[in-house]
Amino acid sequence: MTDFSEPLVDRPDDAVLFHRGVRPVRAVEFLVDVHALAGALPDAGWVVNLCRDRYAFAVTFAAAVLRRQVSLLTGDQSVAGLAQLAAQYPGAYVAVDEPLDGPMPVFSVGSRHQHVPRPRNPDRIPVAQLAAIVFTSGSTGAPVAHPKLWGALVDRSRAAGEQFGFDAAAPSAIIGTVPPRHMYGFELTVLLPLHAAAGSWCGPAFFPGDIHAALRATPEPRVLVTTPLQVRALLHADGGLPVIAVAISATAPLDLALAAAAEARWHAPMLEIFGATEVGSIASRRTVEGDAWTTYPRVVIEAGDDAIVSAPHAGPTALADWIEALDGRRFRLLGRRTDLVKLGGRRASLSGLNRILTALDGVADGAFVVPEDLEHRSSARLTAVVVAPRRTPGSILAELRGQVDPLFLPRRVICVDRLPRNELGKLPRQALLALVAQHDPAA
Repeated sequence: MTDFSEPLVDRPDDAVLFHRGVRPVRAVEFLVDVHALAGALPDAGWVVNLCRDRYAFAVTFAAAVLRRQVSLLTGDQSVAGLAQLAAQYPGAYVAVDEPLDGPMPVFSVGSRHQHVPRPRNPDRIPVAQLAAIVFTSGSTGAPVAHPKLWGALVDRSRAAGEQFGFDAAAPSAIIGTVPPRHMYGFELTVLLPLHAAAGSWCGPAFFPGDIHAALRATPEPRVLVTTPLQVRALLHADGGLPVIAVAISATAPLDLALAAAAEARWHAPMLEIFGATEVGSIASRRTVEGDAWTTYPRVVIEAGDDAIVSAPHAGPTALADWIEALDGRRFRLLGRRTDLVKLGGRRASLSGLNRILTALDGVADGAFVVPEDLEHRSSARLTAVVVAPRRTPGSILAELRGQVDPLFLPRRVICVDRLPRNELGKLPRQALLALVAQHDPAA
């Protein structure tokens, strides 16, 4: 008889799933915590998991799965954002491990000290059960909701373990600098330890000092799961890193020079993950070895006018990217559909323009901004927003003239103290447009 379910955790009882400071949390302990919390959760269909501590987040997510509650994973914790979720998902509540005032009921997640017997049989969850709804970051517009079935989440976790060669004989310690409620952090730091030979660090790991401390507190082999923005910050910080086996980056393209510098400094391979909130992680590459990506096990991508990806319990789904198939598992990315800017009959890559801008001497961060009415207003032009404390807008514009097609030169360069990047280093489009409007109401 075919079993249409997958275990909540399919690691040995004594396997370390999480690292809470110096204390490792083994699978049997995790399951006791999950069952204790599951019995205390409110009766509801939806839960907005805003726990900041990675372990509290993981326990809350797993407890919600047991209760057949759907976790709503969003990076927008504003009152307006939560109010919108409350309207879209009636009866939803927020789970937190820190005080929060908001427009929906709040459930505080804390230690459950009551005795809960260990389940006699492994918890099995139907593969077709809706486990989570993950919202995009809004970097290309309004956040979009994407449902995730339990079977798909489990298969992606196992596939990642296979892709990166995690070995049960020497389980890896994952130090994730990315928050757990975003798809990348959710997959690699919360789901992966439940189904692959790895344990996830649950302490602070955002600033360079925190990352150093986390690496020193975890056993080898260590895997650093991070972003291009944090790779750059770590390289600019003094000194190297404690020994790592590999570094993995996602959320934005990793510059080849940055990847090469990281490998030289850290003496470890620098890998990238290709994925999207719609489908999760689906391919990887070692950046310095070229532009070919290799799909995860059991992932199939069909190239054509639309690139279609499918995997167990997920798909087929159209990607927002153009690809060129190289062989059965390898492909080359040709560009993102939303990345193309058309102006005066010509085309340019927005990410390409941004790479030119941020490569200028003295520019710490920057982005080109496309106005909403670019295709409808003949006089509309791009704007550049930069963080460059020692440079003037005029000098930046003058340098861009030698590298950018005149049609795509920014009409204005705006210097700011910082860009409105979220926790993953992405730039929500609406926040970027608001920043431009604040400095240039006529833009």
